Formats: sequence, structure tokens, C-alpha cells
Amino acid sequence: MGDLLGVAVLGAGHMGADHIRRLDQVVSGARVAAVADPQGERAKEAVAGLDGVAVHTDPVAALEAPGVSAVLIASPGPAHEEALLAAFERGLPVLCEKPMVPDSTGALRVVEAEARLGRRLAQIGFMRRYDAEYRRLKALLDGGSLGRPLMLHCTHRNVSSPPDFTSAMLINSSVAHEIDAARWLLGQELTAVTVLRPASSAGAPEGLIDPQFVLFETERGALVDVEVFVNCGFGYQVRCEAVCEAGSARIGDEHTMLVTRRGSAAEEVAQDYLVRFADAYDREVQAWVDATRRGEVTGPSVWDGYAASVVAEAGVRALETGGRVAVDLAPRPDLYAGVSR
Repeated sequence: MGDLLGVAVLGAGHMGADHIRRLDQVVSGARVAAVADPQGERAKEAVAGLDGVAVHTDPVAALEAPGVSAVLIASPGPAHEEALLAAFERGLPVLCEKPMVPDSTGALRVVEAEARLGRRLAQIGFMRRYDAEYRRLKALLDGGSLGRPLMLHCTHRNVSSPPDFTSAMLINSSVAHEIDAARWLLGQELTAVTVLRPASSAGAPEGLIDPQFVLFETERGALVDVEVFVNCGFGYQVRCEAVCEAGSARIGDEHTMLVTRRGSAAEEVAQDYLVRFADAYDREVQAWVDATRRGEVTGPSVWDGYAASVVAEAGVRALETGGRVAVDLAPRPDLYAGVSR
């Protein structure tokens, strides 16, 4: 046990419980040392059958539990800033689920706090960077054989939205993944956002603007469009096509089980992001554990989390105003020069 990385998991909901399972059953080199969730019974249920796990309702108490040497933040976004700053104060390496911090002002405070430390402690959970298809597309674009990227066409569909999901959350929760993926794939910052509003689907809850069509401009003239549709009703689909000067490449076409019977064929469609990106989450957490045990921090940075928050905020303003909104990033600290993007 002493040779394993002791991880405090903050949040025992859908995502947190899955990470607890992953750390216990899938990832090597780590163990769950503590869990914190405001609903104490939910935290106890998430660690049922695990030995030596301290259970708390206070996240700071979990950070200070015996055997904790790293933190995985899977609590709701508004709780992330306080948890990140508390981890920084204690010198604890962090893997923080997206959004790093929902509002750009808070996200900038996290950037500034880590920059004052003079070293990186946090990795942000943009797991698509660990997906096999996305990594192949990234390598292809970086290799240059298709020429300069001109456009990315993206699709992001969910079966249904959770209760209390808002029109703004289609951008700052769902499209946040495409924001980071576009920055990473293209190696460019996003500079402006326009959001178009098709007629809402009859399957969307009353008042929810769903679907939406989001258009991003980049610093070197590429365009990125995202169809986001969170109440499509039939499955979870994420696709991305890069159109370049000398060719194109598309990822996300389902390669799942095909069942043929009595003159018909049916292909399985994933119903949940934890199914579609299960391997990516496994790779992401394993890479974080391995790097942390080496005393390193790799993967998406706090700057990437901040940039995603700024772009998402601009997107929400574009949705609300119906106009094109420019993205205004703060100066990038030297700590993040050459990191990630």
C-alpha cells in the first residue's frame, strides 16, 4: 500500500464514482485513500468494499487524510476553484475534471496561483486528448501530409440532457470538449464565436435551445463548427472531420457490434460518454498516475482550462446576443510557454 499513490477523490457522483472504480480496478500504481462528497452516504456507497478509505463530507478534510499524496477533483464545476487552490497550498498534484472553473475570472485566479508556485501541479481532464482516434487525427495533422487544416466539422450528441440543464450549458459543459479538442488538434487559439439557433427539437425540455450550431474562428484563419444536440434521443455520438488543403480525415464513426438478423442489420450506438470514452478515461488517469509518481505533470494544463472557460463564456454571450463575440485571453504566463497546445 505504501508504494501506491494515495488519491483523494473529491465528488462521488456519476463521474467521481466511475473514477473511484477506475483507480481501484483498472489503473495500476494508485489507490483510493480518501473520498469527499457533501452527501456522506453517497461517498460511503462509492467506496463500499474498499479497505482503508477515509470518507468525508468536507473536501479539505479529505486532502489532509492520512496517506493522501494526490487529488482527483470530480465534484461539480463551481466547487473546483476552492479545491484546486487548497491542493496548491498543500503542494498536492491534481487531476481536475472539466470545466476547470466555470467562470473565466475564477479560472484566471487558478492560473495566477499556479504561476506563483513556479511549477505545474494540475492536469485538466480533457480526456479526448487520450482517445485513440483523436490521437491518430492529431498525429496526422501534425505530420503535415494533408496540408494546412482549413476547417473542423464537429458533432456532439447526447441521448437526453440531465435535469436543470440550461441552454448555456450546451456550450460551457458540452461544447467545452470541442473547444479544447480544436485548440489541441489545430495548435491554435480560438479568437471569436458565433452561435446560430435552429428551431429547437420537440424532444428538448421546454425553454431549452437545443440543438445549437456553434462556429469558432481561429488565429490562423481556420474555422471550426460544432453541431451540439443534447436531446437527440437515439445515442451518444461524437465526430470530428478535419478538412485540409490536400485531403480530409474523419473520426467518430461507430465501430461497434453489428447484429444481423432476419433481413435487417443493426449497429450498437453508445448511450453515454462513459461508454464511448471509457478507454480514453483509463489512459488519462493512468498517464496522470504514472507522471505523478515520477514527480512530473503532463497533459492539458491549467492554461488550457482557463482558455476553455474564456471561449465558452464568449460562446454563451454569442448565444444570448445573437452576434459574433471576440475571445479575449489574458497574457499567457511563462510557466505555460510551449505546454499542451
